[in-house]
Amino acid sequence: MTSTAVILAAGFGTRMKSALPKTLHKIAGRSMLRHLLASCETVFDRIVVVVGPDMEAVAREAAPHASVVQHDRLGTAHAALQAAAHFGDGEVAVLYADNPLIRPETMRALLDRRRAGDAALTLLAMRPDDPGRYGRVIGGGGAVERIVEWADATEVERAEGLCNAGVLCAAAADMRRWLAAVTNDNAKGEYYLTDVVTLARADGGRVVVVEAPYDELRGVNSRVELAEAEAVVQRRLRIAAMEAGVTLTDPASVFLCADTVFGQDVTVGPNVVFGPEVRVDSGVEIRAFCHLEGCAIGAGAIVGPFARLRPGTVLEQGAHVGNFVELKAARLGAGAKANHLTYLGDASVGAGSNIGAGTITCNYDGFAKHRTTIGAGVFVGSNTALVAPVTVGDGAMVAAGSVITDDVAPDALAVARGRQAVKPGYAAAFRAANSKKD
Repeated sequence: MTSTAVILAAGFGTRMKSALPKTLHKIAGRSMLRHLLASCETVFDRIVVVVGPDMEAVAREAAPHASVVQHDRLGTAHAALQAAAHFGDGEVAVLYADNPLIRPETMRALLDRRRAGDAALTLLAMRPDDPGRYGRVIGGGGAVERIVEWADATEVERAEGLCNAGVLCAAAADMRRWLAAVTNDNAKGEYYLTDVVTLARADGGRVVVVEAPYDELRGVNSRVELAEAEAVVQRRLRIAAMEAGVTLTDPASVFLCADTVFGQDVTVGPNVVFGPEVRVDSGVEIRAFCHLEGCAIGAGAIVGPFARLRPGTVLEQGAHVGNFVELKAARLGAGAKANHLTYLGDASVGAGSNIGAGTITCNYDGFAKHRTTIGAGVFVGSNTALVAPVTVGDGAMVAAGSVITDDVAPDALAVARGRQAVKPGYAAAFRAANSKKD
């Protein structure tokens, strides 16, 4: 029998105060929905996402998983019921896209507890330090009698520290039947998913709690909560990186992305930011105040300090990128160096080449991007402008201060600057002439 995860993602998210659907806001470079999907994909056989009308962007984010539309937002039970055709014949778990931090281990525990056979319904619950206005789970001995919303709870019930996280799991047939039986007889006139607990109990079924840490089950409904979730994920990612053999000299100042990949014996200095799609091979040193995204860094390379690697950048083994150097869609060959104040965009630099301080590739003519190709063993002098499209052959040299507009043959020297003129004694004569005017 198959297991199905139903993810509710149709909410407006008005507290985010954003034109972007709430579930598309990012944590560690990945949308909340994608965080939850990534965890579900390791546990469930099938995933279906419930979206609202005019939420095509959320449906695209959910792909390749199925999505269904809740055309009328009538509550969480109504939303889950829209996915009933996808329930299959195994267990169904209902989750929320704005609870993105649930670990696969916790999902698996919820599913396994239901499959143990002594519970008709399992649910996730937590014990936050400040229970606040969360719904309370009332019961004893691990069995749930009911869930009471904070507004409806007595003082004794509000004193209960076990809080509902909203995630439920049951057999598909039971879940389908209970969802269809939920009514909207409440102050808001909505169909609440929590009413499934009451219906399961009315059927004589046992409802059992699976507890998990608050940091996993916390919801994200505002920018403040988004920042709090970011802090949780960053701590997870930093710990995972260090446990895998990465040295973070100041972990709290390093920001990782959910898909950052490290080899062993990587050292990352303080105040480094990793954007999406960064791969770092073994033995790399990334020095302070670097920003990296969409790039691959080969073994033994050195980056920074104060370097920026933009999408499409590849550093091959042992390459050096120094302070205030920016690369975009550029490949730096094995052992090549660009150590100071340089911009290399849409460029290829061969193995062992040296790019002098202040060098830039002039890759954009106002209409199109053009490529610069620099061969192996090339020396480019400081303050050189390479006007693309242009090629500098293997072993060539480019004199400092040159503006290179034509190809340079292998092993040639290119000098493209005005010839220096020296006038002996001119400076002294100039000063003397001007001092008489005073």
